[in-house]
Amino acid sequence: MAISDKKSAPLEFEQPLAVLAQQIEALEKQLADNPNPELDADIAHLREQYKHLKRSLYSNLRPIDHLALARHAQRPYTRDYFDRWDDDWMELHGDRQGSDDQAMTCGLLELDEFAVVAVGTQKGRTLRDKQQCNFGMPQPEGYRKALRLFQHAEKFRLPVVTLIDTPGAYPGMTAEEHNQSQAIAMNLRELAGLTVPVVAVVTGEGGSGGALGIGVANRILMLEHSVYSVISPEGCASILWRSAEKVSEACQSMKMTARELLAQGVVDEVIEEPLGGAQHDHEFAARATREAIVRHLRELSSLSPEKLRSDRQGKFRKVGSFMEDKRTESNG
Repeated sequence: MAISDKKSAPLEFEQPLAVLAQQIEALEKQLADNPNPELDADIAHLREQYKHLKRSLYSNLRPIDHLALARHAQRPYTRDYFDRWDDDWMELHGDRQGSDDQAMTCGLLELDEFAVVAVGTQKGRTLRDKQQCNFGMPQPEGYRKALRLFQHAEKFRLPVVTLIDTPGAYPGMTAEEHNQSQAIAMNLRELAGLTVPVVAVVTGEGGSGGALGIGVANRILMLEHSVYSVISPEGCASILWRSAEKVSEACQSMKMTARELLAQGVVDEVIEEPLGGAQHDHEFAARATREAIVRHLRELSSLSPEKLRSDRQGKFRKVGSFMEDKRTESNG
């Protein structure tokens, strides 16, 4: 069993693991050239250390560490999930107004007993793919494509499943010229009014209105190391502290990790990832995500169309509730 199973450079907080992995690999090479019982024992001891250290590191992550994992280049993307859920899923293209934004992947697929309309943001792996997908930042045409699928789901009484992994909607001049704000606003209105079940999953980075444009759902789920925020930590740091060096503080203050948002009632479930993150085991991540989605669809399928709509609207009306600290100063 190889310890160093990453396809890319280790993240900053993973450096101690990388050092141990290098030591183990060096000893294994030495053992191959010169069999020695003592080396066997040393390797076994280091492997045990590696397991304990890995478990400890990933049990005590800072918010900025979760952000790094959410942005990991080897995390599964929307197409990775769709391919594993349904070998025969059917992709649907275009916004019917002139363009097919590859940053938004849409289609029809089956999840156990459910035929669903599936929509998700897509990042690319290679440089060419990233450019074609605009690095996961949809343009107005992408949101209009998603809107067409939401209307299709309503017409044919199909549940909607959305996967969110985007730094945000594309902020460029062309997006503004094509009315980005209206495209997102139309999606918010359409999703809020649907009378079919809607389940959204934040699989990586859920950024700003770009994420919310496909995220108005009856149930919002998050993978363990995903993040969900109104603005990127870099943007928050530049506005509040006017310094790029304050990104860690921004991550801490924004309460953007899955566990924090679950505690606040913003999301409904945190989906466990394999130790070290979803990038280590796409099959595990896809299976766990599928099981969670199907479970919520079964619960929602018992609700009437009007109840589904009111349930979704009520969920978002509750977001942002707060408590007042009514403690008074002691007279002593």
